[in-house]
Amino acid sequence: MAVVRETDYLIVGAGIAGLRAAIELCESGRVLVVTKEALGESNTHYAQGGIAVALSGGEDVALHLEDTVTAGDGLVDREAARVLVEEGPRRVEELLRWGTGFDRENGRLMLTREGAHSRNRILHANGDATGAEIGRSLLAHARAQKNITLVEWTTTVDLVVEDGAVVGAILLDSSGEFVSVRARAILLASGGAGQVYSDTTNPAVATGDGIAMAWRAGAEISDMEFYQFHPTALSLPGVSRFLLSEALRGEGAYLRTSRGERFMERYHPLLELAPRDVVARAITREGLGPAGAALPVYLDMRHVTGIDLHKRFPGISGFLAQNGLELSRDLIPVRPAAHYLMGGVRTDVDGRTSLPRLYAAGEVACTGVHGANRLASNSLLEGLVFGARAASAMREDRGTPSSRREATHPAAGSTVEDVAPLLKELQKKMWQNAGLLRDTAGLSAMRQDLNRLRVAPNADRASLEFANLHAVAELIVLSALARQESRGAHYRIDFPKRDDAQFSKHSVALGKNVTFGVAPQPVLAQ
Repeated sequence: MAVVRETDYLIVGAGIAGLRAAIELCESGRVLVVTKEALGESNTHYAQGGIAVALSGGEDVALHLEDTVTAGDGLVDREAARVLVEEGPRRVEELLRWGTGFDRENGRLMLTREGAHSRNRILHANGDATGAEIGRSLLAHARAQKNITLVEWTTTVDLVVEDGAVVGAILLDSSGEFVSVRARAILLASGGAGQVYSDTTNPAVATGDGIAMAWRAGAEISDMEFYQFHPTALSLPGVSRFLLSEALRGEGAYLRTSRGERFMERYHPLLELAPRDVVARAITREGLGPAGAALPVYLDMRHVTGIDLHKRFPGISGFLAQNGLELSRDLIPVRPAAHYLMGGVRTDVDGRTSLPRLYAAGEVACTGVHGANRLASNSLLEGLVFGARAASAMREDRGTPSSRREATHPAAGSTVEDVAPLLKELQKKMWQNAGLLRDTAGLSAMRQDLNRLRVAPNADRASLEFANLHAVAELIVLSALARQESRGAHYRIDFPKRDDAQFSKHSVALGKNVTFGVAPQPVLAQ
């Protein structure tokens, strides 16, 4: 049995969405924020390029909305996107008041452009460390507030459901003790699931925990077939897939084949600043040699003048220098890597899921704001805006943390040694069969592999994370098989065209049943 404790609000995750929600809630009751690593270790921390926000008035807001909708390839909920772009400036102004150090030139905020944006609207900090700076300022502000308790090295095992409502969660704390936390409302802000693929820009903590827990609890999960692959991750043997920010192309970088030729004109009129799904598939195709042999594709900034690349991209420059490369001197080998999940726990614009008292915000959630393909640098803004909105809704929740029913923890199952090789195989096969290019044969083979790789989790973090990644993989494969078209980040070789007649709707997974019953919402009248 697990020890039972109480709080008013439980937040799973301490990235941008979780911290912003905690700050919003702290005047309304006790807020417990749990994270399975050290504070600051999240996808937020590794976000390089910046945060997209329309600070130039109504015209810029309207253009930001249209850019978001266009990038989403016919599947963006315009109402969610409207909320994002209209509330974004106010949330970023809060960050400025709380001491976030965005880069400036002559006292003015510096703005850059990334793929599929119609104008410069990307704020960045310390060159290419925007997420780390936003995370730093939010964490400092959260620590200064009353009623917020931040707990590190605590794994959330599962949600506790009673009478159809989520009333708490089972935690595994740093001492190995199980704790059942009861709360009025629970927010999943646990981030993405990039570790489901062998090639990813995500940190090791991105194991899809919140999505898997919500699915097991009976929540609706949406759009899991749409995993965005960042086009340009460093591709060196034996080196991790280090993210090379889209801002490099925003500052003028070209993409070249092994023969030195630019190729993006064959794929999109915006060339290197085309939407990410287009660029990622173009790089994949150009990198296929005879008989499927891999050919290098390069990022080229040797021609870029008028900018100090070391100053503009200090983190990237430093990492490249460790591997003997320099932006201004060398062709940088690149290949796509799993980067951002557009799908997740289905919510409304206030973070409400299909289960009472359960909320979600950030990458773990799916409001429909990204559609089939996220517009560059909208993710940090999403965490801010919808983290705050979810918290406002949670304040109105009439749940009570007073239930004292005992909760059980997982029985012993697989060991750490058992799951390590299984995880490696799952990641490799997901990359091969459910990655950038998909078809029925590969996805069906992946379903069979998932059946074979299924094991009962043990009461330790590694096996719990494997179980969660297995659940995420299953959701991706089921949803990708069901969507028999190509749209945004989901590309089916056997169904290469977009099919609006049948699939201009969000996929919804409930259990292992996937349907397409939810059409994108229009902008509501004000």
